[in-house]
Amino acid sequence: MKQFFGMSRNGNLAEALQGLYQPQFIMLLSNDAQFEGHVKELEKRFPGVPSIGCIGMSYQTGIVEHGVGVIAFCDGVTAAANVLEQVSTMPVKYIRRLEQDIQTVGGSGRDTVCIDFCAGNDACVLTTMYTSLRGRGISLVGGTGDQGKVSANGRIYQDAVAYGLVRNQNGRVKTYKENIYHQLGNYRFIASNTDRANYILGSLNGKPAKQVYKSILNVTDEEILTRTFQNPFGKLNGDDTCIISIKEVNGNALACFRQVNDSDVLLLLELGDYRAIVKETIHQICQDFPHRSAIFSVNCLFRYKLFSEHNYMQTYLRDMAALGSHAGFVGYGEHYNNRFVNQSMTCVVFE
Repeated sequence: MKQFFGMSRNGNLAEALQGLYQPQFIMLLSNDAQFEGHVKELEKRFPGVPSIGCIGMSYQTGIVEHGVGVIAFCDGVTAAANVLEQVSTMPVKYIRRLEQDIQTVGGSGRDTVCIDFCAGNDACVLTTMYTSLRGRGISLVGGTGDQGKVSANGRIYQDAVAYGLVRNQNGRVKTYKENIYHQLGNYRFIASNTDRANYILGSLNGKPAKQVYKSILNVTDEEILTRTFQNPFGKLNGDDTCIISIKEVNGNALACFRQVNDSDVLLLLELGDYRAIVKETIHQICQDFPHRSAIFSVNCLFRYKLFSEHNYMQTYLRDMAALGSHAGFVGYGEHYNNRFVNQSMTCVVFE
């Protein structure tokens, strides 16, 4: 298979599509003002080709902050694209669509992956989708787009998740999740007074969450929002830790970018040696896949901001490009199988 990346910083979709011939699956990353027009134009240009899209930044060797980016797979994939609607209330109502697409595409966890763009309620959506995917051992990689809109096959949807099932006809696929944080000290908390609907974390070990965070890190209210780049929370999920970013201060509570529930066990994390961790990830991918056709990744907006502030973003993209054809998008939350995480990178590698 081959991966195509095209972009236009001024939003000219025709320019972004130059050089793309006979795509078998397309991902559209556009801006809010032009998204709907781009979706219609893309379907007109490639009618019937499975496609998904959302509002967000894309990248290859550089970031496309505005404008439009297109990522497509050609020459050796079987794909299907669709949506689950009403994700805020009842995504399971539409799960038959995914189950039918799994049957149509065929394949297994060895050669097939699900890529999704979600408009919200990510944790519930991922749990719903993974109940169908895990039967075939199929992994999922994706993220949250902006403005609550996604597209599939030329149509715009709100309150939905768009997904593409992609089967590599010529080799394996494998997904990865990169965490550049580790536990700070021995801090361990039980969450309480949470508001699941609004992602509010009220108390930690019975004390106001804001005060606990401030006292440990010796920061002011104003510094909390930038300090989350260095010190997010982590939720224990078996042997894994799902990162939770702080969105804003809400009275004596903290609003987060992912749901926290009463009795969740949380850790306080600190930023590790991200340059070394990225090199480890690249080394692991090279070990697993001596021959790589493509790498599609999702990087968190906060990782993008952190790397940019440390003048590392361009170096990061160059290092990833050394793997081969690497492209992706900047999400507002990252998906890995049934896990919704923040401040992470998830990716799928195609042999």
